[in-house]
Amino acid sequence: MPLKTRFLTLLTGGTLLVTAAACGSGAAETSPAAVKPGEKAKVVAAFYPLQWLTEQIAGSAVSVETLTAPGVEPHDLELTPQQVADVGGATLTAYVKGLQPAVDEAVEQNAGDKGFDAAAAVQTLPATEAEAADGGAEAHEHEHEVAYDPHLWLDPSRFAGVATKLGERLAAIDPAHAQAYKDRAAKTVAALTALDQEYAKGLGTCSTRSIVTAHAAFGYLADRYKLKQVGITMDPEAEPSPARIAEVSKVAKAENVTTIFTEALVSPKVAEVLANEVGAKTAVLDPMESRPSGGDYLSAMRQNLSTLRTALGCTA
Repeated sequence: MPLKTRFLTLLTGGTLLVTAAACGSGAAETSPAAVKPGEKAKVVAAFYPLQWLTEQIAGSAVSVETLTAPGVEPHDLELTPQQVADVGGATLTAYVKGLQPAVDEAVEQNAGDKGFDAAAAVQTLPATEAEAADGGAEAHEHEHEVAYDPHLWLDPSRFAGVATKLGERLAAIDPAHAQAYKDRAAKTVAALTALDQEYAKGLGTCSTRSIVTAHAAFGYLADRYKLKQVGITMDPEAEPSPARIAEVSKVAKAENVTTIFTEALVSPKVAEVLANEVGAKTAVLDPMESRPSGGDYLSAMRQNLSTLRTALGCTA
């Protein structure tokens, strides 16, 4: 598969024109009851963060399955015939439109109105400067393009908004357990709100606010906590252009960046080369696209916070 993400960045007269949110997915709409009394709802989650969120809200009333196995890079996921059938037979499929083309296609062709697009539940951000610099014409070759950054789960406050809408959707399709879904959604929102407050406090006072990442997945986190993301590429498995590396190197030196961030599922080679060039070290910043080893979404996000505080010289 080619590029890891499918964004479409539109530049007109120096102004970035973006679609603020996906439309028409029905994520926030009320659905007719789809679960008969005595039956158990089945939700298919496209990848780990949505699996975690669904499990928190669903409880024992729902069978939750995921399409992306632990340790598998989700962007270029190819579905088996059985997985496509699972999407068609599920009560609901939770996904982020534009992140996984195979899932988008399976939902469109087999799930009808039984899709929950998390990107439609919150206000989204545009694709990043790395997409404009490194995506180029190749990004336009893909069918599944969206004008927004899909990595919304890396902002706990936005993810809390998804939790609320998912709870409402589950309550609508399974009225027998409606209040329990809403109660667990509220509890999940409280946990995410507490995490958001930890980030705001922990990143409040730092000696630098620029983060150089191999994978430009942290736009939401940067936007929420007033950081500046400098992404080397949208696809950490591909070689970035020499021009892009030179541009990022210049920024890293000018802003006294001490750490170049890589991630667990991809080779750190490019990050290591860049770190050596600018006199920095490397550290892992988890984009949370696969289940963390020995932890969950909350623990991995707190580990990211600790890593960021060390790299940015935060004192709060």
